[in-house]
Amino acid sequence: MTPTALPFTHIRLDADGRPWIDGTTMKVIELIVGVVAYGWNAEDLCRQYPHLKPAQIHGALSYYYDHQAAMDAELDRISDIAGEKRAASLDSPIRQRLRSLGKQP
Repeated sequence: MTPTALPFTHIRLDADGRPWIDGTTMKVIELIVGVVAYGWNAEDLCRQYPHLKPAQIHGALSYYYDHQAAMDAELDRISDIAGEKRAASLDSPIRQRLRSLGKQP
């Protein structure tokens, strides 16, 4: 009998190729933020996301480690966008007005 490779379990790709945890409304990248930002392992993730089965978490971790460079690049892109939006909000009209009134530094 010839061994065959099985596809990732508990992961589905949407029309844009983004990986989701099957049976949920959670993207793999949302779970991976905890791994990258906090150093969480599978056990930590199970505690943080009790609605996910351990097999779903392990499937997402497997997908991440097999596609780590691309997913890390996506995390960097998302972080850059968030930083730009935060910087823009610091100079919003309301903040400018509050600064003129001495209510904001």
